[in-house]
Amino acid sequence: MRNSVQPLDIPGLPPPVGPYAHATLLGDQIFISGLLALDGNGQLVGPGDAGAQAEYIFTTLGIILHDAGSSFANVAKLTFYLIDLADRAALSEVRRRVFGAHRPASTLVQVAGLIGRGTLLEIEAIAAK
Repeated sequence: MRNSVQPLDIPGLPPPVGPYAHATLLGDQIFISGLLALDGNGQLVGPGDAGAQAEYIFTTLGIILHDAGSSFANVAKLTFYLIDLADRAALSEVRRRVFGAHRPASTLVQVAGLIGRGTLLEIEAIAAK
C-alpha cells in the first residue's frame, strides 16, 4: 500500500541497534534515522575529529539514499546534533562539498551527549525519491 510506512533496512549497513529502521519510506518521502560515525562493529570512526565523523556519516547517508532510489540532490531537510558548536565549521566544510549548490532546509542543535562514546555529531535527513 502506497500510504503505509515501509521500513528500509539497508544491506551492507550494520543492523539497527534498537527497534527502528535505518530509514522509512512513506509515498515518495524517505525519512532517514539519526546517523553516527560508528562502523559495522560499533567502533567510532574519526575519534576527536568532527570532519572525519561527518565524512563517514555523509557516506552512510549516500548509501541509504542510493538504496532508496534517491540522491543528495533530493534531500529536503537535514537535522544536525552537535556536542560542541565549535565543530560547526568542520561539519559545514564537509556539507558544502557533499551538497555543492544544493541547499536543503536544516536545523542545528547543540546537545549534551550522543549514543556511542566519542561521537561528536549525529545527522538525520528527509529526502524525496
